[in-house]
Amino acid sequence: MSPIRVLVVEDDPVAAAAHALYVGRVSGFTVAGVAHTLADAAQFLKRSAVDLLLLDLFLPDGHGLYLLRSLRAAGHGADVIAVTSARDLAVVREGVSLGVVQYVLKPFTFATLRDRLVRYAEFRAAAGEASSQDEVDRALAALRAPQPAALPKGLAGDTLQSVIATLRDAGEEGVTATGAAASLGISRITARRYLEHLVSTGCAVRAPQYGQIGRPELRYRRLPGR
Repeated sequence: MSPIRVLVVEDDPVAAAAHALYVGRVSGFTVAGVAHTLADAAQFLKRSAVDLLLLDLFLPDGHGLYLLRSLRAAGHGADVIAVTSARDLAVVREGVSLGVVQYVLKPFTFATLRDRLVRYAEFRAAAGEASSQDEVDRALAALRAPQPAALPKGLAGDTLQSVIATLRDAGEEGVTATGAAASLGISRITARRYLEHLVSTGCAVRAPQYGQIGRPELRYRRLPGR
């Protein structure tokens, strides 16, 4: 079976590279190309066949759904997984009506995107005529009911989101484990475990902070788009 060809549409170069890397790591998928604007994406789709768009909704030259509306008007049938920080359910409903099959909210990990892609592939592979309502329901469940990616033992989802928010608020300056611990009211060791998890999943980077007496402390910074 031919791999599913994916066009990554993301304006931030670092995030686009990360998304393309993630897609390339999932069996059965291949990156057809990367576009940083609506115009670039539209031009690419005129030249090349694509099965799936990994589409950021906020782009420099317009909203991602504008691209999707124009594609549908032109008869283009590529499916779409929307990658966005937007949580407006009106936008979600419009996207579904235009063929958005999944939403991935930023920030996300490789495991989250892999889960969505694998489930999309299962849905896409379903062929033939359903013999019952149950078969239809199972096919749709593969697409519509993804399971959250399991966190490593000892990590909690609500604390992870708090750490992510702390990183986001820190911006380019980043934060140390000591700083995150003080902000969140947790131990330095616990804060570092969560920060290291974000590094291992490609959501953050770390670098030593020099200029102080003694051993340098690591400073963590959220990657753009994560």
